[in-house]
Amino acid sequence: MSNPRVLCLGEILFDCLADQLGLKLEEVKSWTPYPGGAPANVACALVKLGTTAGFIGAVGEDEAGNGLVKLLQEVGVDTTGVQRHPTAPTRQVYVTRDLAGDRTFAGFGQYDTTEFADTRLQAKQLPNLLFQEADFMVLGTLELAYPESEQAINRALELAEKYDLKIVLDVNWRPVFWNDPNIARQKIQAVFKRVDFLKLAKEEAEWLFDTTDPGAITYRLDSVEGVLITDGENGCAYCLGENEGTLPSFSVSVVDTTGAGDSFLAGFIHQLDRYGIQKLRDAEIAKQIVTYASAVGALTTIKPGAIASQPSAAEVEAFLTTHQF
Repeated sequence: MSNPRVLCLGEILFDCLADQLGLKLEEVKSWTPYPGGAPANVACALVKLGTTAGFIGAVGEDEAGNGLVKLLQEVGVDTTGVQRHPTAPTRQVYVTRDLAGDRTFAGFGQYDTTEFADTRLQAKQLPNLLFQEADFMVLGTLELAYPESEQAINRALELAEKYDLKIVLDVNWRPVFWNDPNIARQKIQAVFKRVDFLKLAKEEAEWLFDTTDPGAITYRLDSVEGVLITDGENGCAYCLGENEGTLPSFSVSVVDTTGAGDSFLAGFIHQLDRYGIQKLRDAEIAKQIVTYASAVGALTTIKPGAIASQPSAAEVEAFLTTHQF
């Protein structure tokens, strides 16, 4: 695939979910690995909706890395920007689940968080051509936790600014990736002035801004074109252009919430690419775009797995014709 419109930079990994509910890490008897990593989830969801996307990140030259690259290629994600590290392993995250199925990140098995291939993403190997042809770049913040991948993030931001890409930051705060939450906050906040759109979970908005009001965050930053705040089953809030609103979540039978926020973001970018950013000034279109994003997120929760459960554009359209807020 050539010339992806959206570049998604960050981690791709295996989430190893505990098969037994309600047990501590050391008590779990077996695990099921699911492909994940927020930027990779977004890239796959975009392609399934019909927007071309490329993934930029690093994996090991191991079986797990081979499997993840193969998955991206099977979905149709451009892998020109994938780097392979000869010795560092592909990241696996162990996730325990309570009796209700809610997830808790429980560590990285036998490795320290700094030892994985995604921390070795090389700035000098980022392919310029991808940035010349793209329109959007989606970033997470986990790579800011490690020196080499932090340099790659900064280089990607320079290239995105040089070639006039719209930059979308999904905070995706995961304390287990960081040694010091205060350093995390400083590094994340330093990126805000360089992005055009900001997506936060409700807890992230409270942690970084002491508010869950997207209009207040937009006003405070004074540099972004839109802020989206998601709150799971409680819906979302947005400030796009000068249009603010809240939407409830769609009522669906939830099986697994993994990756729902990533699918929401993919739905938003897919619609933004379709309509054009200028249309965000239209209150009704802004609401339609967020409604579509909410539908993509909701549909991702009705099957297990972050990527396997992502809907096609036809499935989203069919869902929206039968489901109204």
